[in-house]
Amino acid sequence: MQKSLKLVVQYATASSDVPTRPQFRRWVKATLMQDAEIVLRLVDESEGRELNQQFRQKDYATNVLTFTYDDTQPLTGDIVLCAPVVSTEAQVQNKSLLAHYAHLTVHGVLHLQGYDHIDDAEAVHMEQLETQILARLGYDDPYIER
Repeated sequence: MQKSLKLVVQYATASSDVPTRPQFRRWVKATLMQDAEIVLRLVDESEGRELNQQFRQKDYATNVLTFTYDDTQPLTGDIVLCAPVVSTEAQVQNKSLLAHYAHLTVHGVLHLQGYDHIDDAEAVHMEQLETQILARLGYDDPYIER
């Protein structure tokens, strides 16, 4: 059965090489296992750093942050992608920018649904799910070194 999705994509970045709303919608829908209302926000480094500092006490911008709001039905949450960090990581890791955005979007949506990578067993399970979803979307395994 098709899952209901309300997705709002906010472009709060000066970066121009970011995916389109339909691309994000495709990646989110491929990952969802339940109805959801999601705000996906693309930010620059200053906002990414501020959010990471405020919510994780880490003084740097990170690639993706996920915020889940209670145990609501439908699932409700925010995913924040820091465009400059995503772009730099893709270059350093020899990945296409689009594939890296797809991976981090899938990763964030799995976090929204309760998946985590705190311990090794959880990490292995989450990485397997990410790899399977990305393969269905036509992307390579993001955990293979290039």
